[in-house]
Amino acid sequence: MSYVVAITGGIGSGKTTIADTFQKNHRIDIVDADIVAREVVEPNSIGLQKIINHFGPSILLENGYLNRSELRQRIFSQPNEKEWLNNLLHPLIREEMQHQLSLATSEYVLLVVPLLVENQLQYLANRTLVVDVLEQTQINRTVNRDKVTIKQVKAILASQASREQRLAIADDVIRNDQQFCDLNSEIALLHDKYLLLSQPSINKEN
Repeated sequence: MSYVVAITGGIGSGKTTIADTFQKNHRIDIVDADIVAREVVEPNSIGLQKIINHFGPSILLENGYLNRSELRQRIFSQPNEKEWLNNLLHPLIREEMQHQLSLATSEYVLLVVPLLVENQLQYLANRTLVVDVLEQTQINRTVNRDKVTIKQVKAILASQASREQRLAIADDVIRNDQQFCDLNSEIALLHDKYLLLSQPSINKEN
């Protein structure tokens, strides 16, 4: 399996943009937890069938895909249902992420996991890159991008790990506030570092 670098960061931090830059500029493979989470509940998947068995066929849209809005409503005020869903999906997502990581062919592979700290998934990676921004930057970006209220964004932030918790597990950090704009150069330096670390003869403690 390739050397794995996990990328994480709070909502609006720009972690997807940074991962895409690694891929575009340096041809590095990406495994994205958000994409995997959608894949494990696609039509005809084991995950979706178990959700149908549990919640009934009304949990589907007319095209046979999962009605995510309906599912969120079902689990919103029912902790037991949310726990059931997490117990079903988290192992499926982890298994599929590990499968996709095993298929990577680049010198190292990026694992993009927004909730890396919250779900304690650091063990899946050799190294962790945290995309760090000011909270106000997160709020501004998310309000503009998702057309939601500041109150909604603050509720999301409150449900996620704090900046301090993410930074505590970081091996590398990219500051992605607007004033730090030379991301290509910073990513190029990290790319060179990860190429070295991915070599079997390199001391991984460095």
